[in-house]
Amino acid sequence: MNENKKTWSLNYGGKEVTIETGRLAKQADGSVLVSCEGTQVLVTVCSATEMKDGQDFFPLLVEYTEKFYAAGKFLGGFRKREGRPSDQETLNARLIDRPLRPLFPEGYMFDTVVSCTVVSFNPEGGDPEVLAGLGSSAAFTLSDIPFQGPIGTCKVGRINGQYVLNPTISQWEESDMEIAVAASSDAILMVEGEADIVPEDEVLGAIWFGHDHIKEFVELQNKAAAEMNISKRSFESAAPNETLMSKVTEEFSGKARESLSINDKMLRQKAVKAIISEAKAAMEANPEAYGLTEKDAFGKEAYKGVDELLYNMMRADILDEEKRIAGRAVNEVRAIETETNILDTPHGSSLFTRGETQVMAAVTIGGKTGEQMSDRIVGTDYQKFYLHYNFPPYSVGEARGVRGVGRRELGHGNLAERGVKAVMPDEETFPYTTRVVCEVLESNGSSSMGSVCSASLALMDAGVPLKAPVAGIAMGLVTDGDRFKILTDILGDEDHLGDMDFKVAGTDKGVTAIQMDIKITGLTREIVEKAMGQAMEGRLHILGEMAKTISVGRQEFKDGVPRIVSTKIEPDKIGALIGPGGKNIKAIQEEYAVEINIEEDGTVKVLGSDSQILNDCISLIDMQINGPKEGDIYTGKVVTIKEYGAFVDIAPGVSGLVHVSEIAEERVKDVNDYLKEGQEVKIKVLEIDRMGRLKFSIKAAGPLEKVEANV
Repeated sequence: MNENKKTWSLNYGGKEVTIETGRLAKQADGSVLVSCEGTQVLVTVCSATEMKDGQDFFPLLVEYTEKFYAAGKFLGGFRKREGRPSDQETLNARLIDRPLRPLFPEGYMFDTVVSCTVVSFNPEGGDPEVLAGLGSSAAFTLSDIPFQGPIGTCKVGRINGQYVLNPTISQWEESDMEIAVAASSDAILMVEGEADIVPEDEVLGAIWFGHDHIKEFVELQNKAAAEMNISKRSFESAAPNETLMSKVTEEFSGKARESLSINDKMLRQKAVKAIISEAKAAMEANPEAYGLTEKDAFGKEAYKGVDELLYNMMRADILDEEKRIAGRAVNEVRAIETETNILDTPHGSSLFTRGETQVMAAVTIGGKTGEQMSDRIVGTDYQKFYLHYNFPPYSVGEARGVRGVGRRELGHGNLAERGVKAVMPDEETFPYTTRVVCEVLESNGSSSMGSVCSASLALMDAGVPLKAPVAGIAMGLVTDGDRFKILTDILGDEDHLGDMDFKVAGTDKGVTAIQMDIKITGLTREIVEKAMGQAMEGRLHILGEMAKTISVGRQEFKDGVPRIVSTKIEPDKIGALIGPGGKNIKAIQEEYAVEINIEEDGTVKVLGSDSQILNDCISLIDMQINGPKEGDIYTGKVVTIKEYGAFVDIAPGVSGLVHVSEIAEERVKDVNDYLKEGQEVKIKVLEIDRMGRLKFSIKAAGPLEKVEANV
């Protein structure tokens, strides 16, 4: 028995959650095993005791890993070892990271790593993503690492009008929202989620519901820390250079004020760089006047001083005068321009420009082969709609190459996808796979919400029957004690110098996606409610601007866009349509240049771009499965000639005999005088006997001329 092992338990939304420490991974600075009804997550935290020279930011890394052994599963594909994190693992790591980051003391810049490993998984037990978030806070709280927690995390669903804390996988299918919340005992730290066009007040209700439960988990951690008598390590944080700030403010306030009046982002950045260069030169010429020595990095000190000056000046303008960069009002949305059908070949396209943020979207429509498969411990999933977000360096004027998809691009793309997903039509209405790619061409504030707007426009341009147009907007915040101002449609600089980035996407009826990140230690309910209300006003304005270009989808696809035509066969006849080794269905797909997918209930979907070919293909399938009808006329091909007549194929595997007496009105002495192999002829079905054999007539379908005499 391990004497160092300690456990604490809490009924968390109807499920027993247990925190255990002292038994596993004891060399980590903090280590907990979080368990809930068969799901277990091991969370460790380690923080360096020495800071790197010149370190000027907090290097926090969060890792979230799902081990397939946790669910008793093998990985799909060739490689059977977990490697680089999946997209979902990366998104989960970001979800854990964001509420933790603001909770470390100012000046704490030691390398810190959080490792969350799912070691056991029960599909109807605890949610491993939630347990990882709970464990991260608990591991820091029960370690000596300086941490201004504890906090708690949860997910909130709503089933039949009732909020549910941390639903199981099966319950999520019945929920009309999924809202993740992280909070301390008295303030909200992070919100992220999606909803099926749910009104703002009901989304807020989910957040408050989650927060009320989180308070209980925070209390449990405080109790555990008190029992273990946890004390935090001390560290030295460089004191602010008051002499430098006083001198920078005295010398450069005028030029800083001028830079904040510039509306153009690139010109403003150029002006700020000029101030930094001038400040650096002044520091090099007289370091003592700025409280520096010859050993200090003047470039870095100049940047920090000018950035702090702009920070204080911008925030004072907003709080005291409600005046933003370039004089914009706090609730003013920048100018919006929208276009559709800007690309020649893609199935749908658009260009959305809001101020200096510009996003181009392109839509691709296809069939089942376009579905996105993901293999996780929770199961294999196939997405029929997905959105990819690209943020190339040129969008912010940087001269560097693209090096793959980063965590930020995955996060922004996932948020935009959630914002649009709720308005996509159901499969019965629109049985297609749809991919949207959003290319950020310019960025100065909320390219993810610009992607929501551009995607909505492009989907309507492609002819996708959306339930409603959707738009998104990003809100900012500036606080000073009890004073605060909410900013509508924030710029990049306002994000950098402000306290919050709160993004809301939705229709004119309600919210489809939400994400809130903050840089302070929490938001009051008053701030969150005001931000939601102001975001709705901004979103409605943007939807109105978008509607000037397009408000409903095209009635018909553009030329060249693949279409799906469906038919239904009896499930027990699926094998006959497929044929031995797939021979028959492959032959049909090759002959008609189409894609055919068969579902378990017998639904047959044929994808192609030519309507006539699609109809011919469906007719062929119908004939192969159900056979021809007596009295109908078909076009067939002569495959074999005999003395007594000819065998004619009217479809692969559907053949019948034309007796010599049914070839022509006159008496036929030699079948070869009238027919040759490979010849196409019209036939009429005379009879289908009890054995299913077909008897055809050529003369009943119309006159037939003799073929040229054989030489």
